[in-house]
Amino acid sequence: MGLFDRLSRVVRANLNDMVSKAEDPEKVLEQAIIDMQSDLVQMRQAVARAIASQKRTEQQYNKNLSEANTWQQRAQLALTKGDENLAREALQRKKTSSETATMLKQQLDQQNGQVDTLKRNLIALESKISEAKTKKDMLKARANAAKANQQLQSTIGNMSTGSAMSAFERMEEKVMQLEAVSEAAGEIGGNSLEDQFAQLEGSNVDDELAAMKAQMLSGSSPNQEALPAGQDSSSSSSSAPKTEVDAELEELRRQLNQ
Repeated sequence: MGLFDRLSRVVRANLNDMVSKAEDPEKVLEQAIIDMQSDLVQMRQAVARAIASQKRTEQQYNKNLSEANTWQQRAQLALTKGDENLAREALQRKKTSSETATMLKQQLDQQNGQVDTLKRNLIALESKISEAKTKKDMLKARANAAKANQQLQSTIGNMSTGSAMSAFERMEEKVMQLEAVSEAAGEIGGNSLEDQFAQLEGSNVDDELAAMKAQMLSGSSPNQEALPAGQDSSSSSSSAPKTEVDAELEELRRQLNQ
């Protein structure tokens, strides 16, 4: 017996687990609303039947009251005519109608209470259905948000962040290597034939400038040609007219000598 109980418990546990996994909140809520609306239809039909029965009882009650009044009047009429037997028969009919009316009045009171209860339950059910529809929409939105968040977290979890960062590091190192190669190529390619000749020409100018400074310090003009022996520069310069450039040049010599 214990084995069958354990087996039954295992089967029920597995079935409950399968049902729980198969439950979709949106579908379950939709089905719950459908079931509640079906109950509402049945409740309305029950209220309608109760009201119809109440109306029939009320009609029968009013009919028996009317018949009791009619037999009362007939009994009085028969008695005034001197027919006691007919008056007694009319009173007997009146009694029957009055007893029936009394019984129907009790039944009618019970039906009135039942109809009032059914109407209150109907109103309460309609209110619950309206509240359930609102709650269903809210739960549906929450379920969709939870599914979206779960899918997002799953996507983020499946992303390989480490490999992505490693790829960024490799690409950064490769770019730095390309930049270094580019700078080296610029330094090597900058020494073109034009640049080499420009350097040589620049060095000649520098040499010539240095020679001019040396001549100025020694007191001789860089543009002065070699004079014949026995003839100095003063006699030569006196024979040639001095220009403004020569005057400035002599002033520079004097300042350098001082």
